Amino acid sequence: MDKGNPLASIVTFQYNPEKVTRSLQSSVPSNGALAEVLEMAGPPKETISMKIEIEAADQLERQQGPALTVGIYPQLAALEMLLYPKMSAVIKNDSLLAQGSIEIEGYEVPLTLLVWGAKRVVPVRLTTFQIEEQAFDVNLNPINATVDVSMEVLNYMDFPRSAPGRAIYLAYQAVKESMAVLNLTVPPR
Repeated sequence: MDKGNPLASIVTFQYNPEKVTRSLQSSVPSNGALAEVLEMAGPPKETISMKIEIEAADQLERQQGPALTVGIYPQLAALEMLLYPKMSAVIKNDSLLAQGSIEIEGYEVPLTLLVWGAKRVVPVRLTTFQIEEQAFDVNLNPINATVDVSMEVLNYMDFPRSAPGRAIYLAYQAVKESMAVLNLTVPPR
């Protein structure tokens, strides 16, 4: 969700991932007092990993789209930009540094949402990203790649109260709680 360039911040997956791996780690309070054994410091830390397949075969076969001249580089670049600060921020900090400013502003990346179905929309921060480019056109543009992505789910404690990411996470948790109740309606075998 890049306010400055919203179209460049939308990355649609060409195919659904074959598998998504999720990991939840309990958020235990640090003081460890016995009376607080059932207390949590907050929601669990959740990580999500998946393998994304990207290929240009359909576009090349139909002789249409950017794949004809640059392959799947635009899709790869859009994914990669989720990890980079904007050039305008880098240039601004360079300017402040050249002026002798002691404080340099931090780099902010756009809010990233993983939308994996209508009931699961979560704010995330990419933590690891590995691209394996597997095939190329005659100009060495990638036309087939596998991208392994791991991300940390950002929860309500990671955002200020008024941030959209907080509201999005709370909606995600509310849906999860309703799904857990729905579990009781499934007859046992």
